[in-house]
Amino acid sequence: MSGGLRRGRRRPAAPGESAGATHVAGNAVVADTVANPCGVPGEAAGDGDLRPTSPVDPLPRALGLLARREHSRRELARKLGQAGIEPGALSQALDRLDAEGLQSDQRFAELLVRSRIAQGYGPRRIRAELGQHGLDAAAAGQAIDAAAPDWRALLEALYRRRFRDACGSPRERDRRQRHLLQRGFDLADIRAVTRMDGDDPGFD
Repeated sequence: MSGGLRRGRRRPAAPGESAGATHVAGNAVVADTVANPCGVPGEAAGDGDLRPTSPVDPLPRALGLLARREHSRRELARKLGQAGIEPGALSQALDRLDAEGLQSDQRFAELLVRSRIAQGYGPRRIRAELGQHGLDAAAAGQAIDAAAPDWRALLEALYRRRFRDACGSPRERDRRQRHLLQRGFDLADIRAVTRMDGDDPGFD
């Protein structure tokens, strides 16, 4: 990893230097608790805050988030923005992470698709979630196609795990269909599976 992406270190206080002291370059302005009866570190009585301000470096924060798990660009931008990072610096950092392959929407999407399939969610739900992360329909479809799921087989397996008894009544069948719709499966597949529940004695 290039040197520009390494996390910096904070300079330790010099021997005899107060933790609340603030030095302004060239002026040796020191504001400590002696000159500050209110007890606010770095602020002299009757003066404004003398502490120098510097912009937050977004790269160490972004790398820390990506070290935990994959993030979409939109998700990473939201979290870094909440940390007070300026939009210009944020955009430049995200562009650099993308250029160096440290952040990838495609990689994020493929991992999310596999995870949601394993959790029993259908294609409609997964596409909607990818859209919330800023992926367009083409990118979302590509990520789903890469997983090559058999949605009907996945739905049947989920139905068997979730509903061990036969429907028993049209009302119960409607309730089950609504549940599967909420998990994002296609209505045609749902109707086929619930019909099998009533018609195929070996399905339950």
